[in-house]
Amino acid sequence: MSVLIVGSIALDTVQTPVETHPDLLGGSASYASVAASFFAPVKLVGVVGTDFPKKFIRLFKRRGIDLAGLQIAEGRTFRWSGVYEWDFNTRRTLSTELNVFEKFTPTLPRDYRDAPFVMLANIHPNLQHHVLDQVRRPKFILCDTMDLWINTAKAELLALLPRVDALCLNDSEARHLTGETSLIKAGRALLALGPRYAIIKKGEHGALLFCDDDFFSAPAYPLEDIHDPTGAGDCFAGALIGTVARAGRATPAVLRRAVINGSVVASFDVESFSLNRLIQLKPRDIARRQAEFVRLSRFQPG
Repeated sequence: MSVLIVGSIALDTVQTPVETHPDLLGGSASYASVAASFFAPVKLVGVVGTDFPKKFIRLFKRRGIDLAGLQIAEGRTFRWSGVYEWDFNTRRTLSTELNVFEKFTPTLPRDYRDAPFVMLANIHPNLQHHVLDQVRRPKFILCDTMDLWINTAKAELLALLPRVDALCLNDSEARHLTGETSLIKAGRALLALGPRYAIIKKGEHGALLFCDDDFFSAPAYPLEDIHDPTGAGDCFAGALIGTVARAGRATPAVLRRAVINGSVVASFDVESFSLNRLIQLKPRDIARRQAEFVRLSRFQPG
């Protein structure tokens, strides 16, 4: 079953203490779509400018991503520039140029409106509402958000949460939105806002999954070298909803597996800049790392 993903597509310039790479493929929808495509067919909705490199269009197509919803507007593509410190947990934004993304209105092609699985990637909550007003009877809706929208559009975000099945956000965002310092309390508070599931990403420390009658704590895959953590959270969410779409339904057991797959794909993402590692990825690579997760998490009680 197909996944509809709506979000930003960008050209990024990423600096680390040892490397700088300009004009990389970025944006929440880019990362999420490629990650989801390892598990299910993807329909992508976003906007780029006339300067968007054709090689990135070809990259999407090689992953089998449907681009009928991709808008090409006159002007420049959304651009972001940032720098990471040595620990890769601290990131400073150097510049943000919205360009054509500033006036982006996600309009779904007719055959996209029946997509059974929907991911609202990190865009303004009003745009996320606009997408939900167009889809018909989706089986499962995953929403991502960020501190910016919690600060500037909290009312719209809170109105969105009863309309979605799952909310995905990182630990600092969960604390910010709920006012709870404990992530366990924050997870329960998120459920009280409307979604059936809440997924809290903890970066190198794994992820937490909450629902009314279930709780799951997943580790992160241990990595010796990290080159670029940009987009890891979007890859996590994309692989998660792709796994749910492959299963054809959302249950606590499926969501547990989806969280692990999200962690697996995110772990590959950070091994190189932009989507360079993911475009080389094979299903057997994912299967091997899935097996590693099982091995690392197994123990004998006593």
